[in-house]
Amino acid sequence: MTTSTAQLVAALRPLLAAEAAAEAPAAGIEAADLEQAVWLRLLERETGPDEPARWVRSAVRTEARIARRRTRREAAYHALGAGTPEPATGHDSSPERRALDGERHRELRAAVGRLPGRCPELLGAMLSPDDPTYREIAGELGISQGSLGPVRSRCLGCLRRMLRAEVAAPELGGKEP
Repeated sequence: MTTSTAQLVAALRPLLAAEAAAEAPAAGIEAADLEQAVWLRLLERETGPDEPARWVRSAVRTEARIARRRTRREAAYHALGAGTPEPATGHDSSPERRALDGERHRELRAAVGRLPGRCPELLGAMLSPDDPTYREIAGELGISQGSLGPVRSRCLGCLRRMLRAEVAAPELGGKEP
């Protein structure tokens, strides 16, 4: 690191720390991680920025935006159903969590019951705690096993549209419309 780069880093450190601390919570990232990403961005440049303070503010916002996108796309490995689930201790096994999970399950069942046509029967069978196979579901409903996938897809699309109309999705940043 050259002397001019060291001076630039020393001069920008307080501004970067303040900007990162302000942007990090909304981005779902630690302020130190955000700072590190911006320092890397600075060191990857061929030359120093013309307006360092303005560049720092812009770089922090850019890195925060990247972190928000990454957070929306990524899911924990155990949340995807792979691997061993975490032990049911603390928050996950609390009475409040069980009550909320039960309420969510009842709401889903009620929404499935409001679907048109054969959708309530099909999705009800797929949501069964017995975990039936496609062959068993097809036999129970009297339809071919090959048509279960397309029918299921149409039913889930209908359910998705119905729930989207019923539930107001919060905007980015957690603000209600």
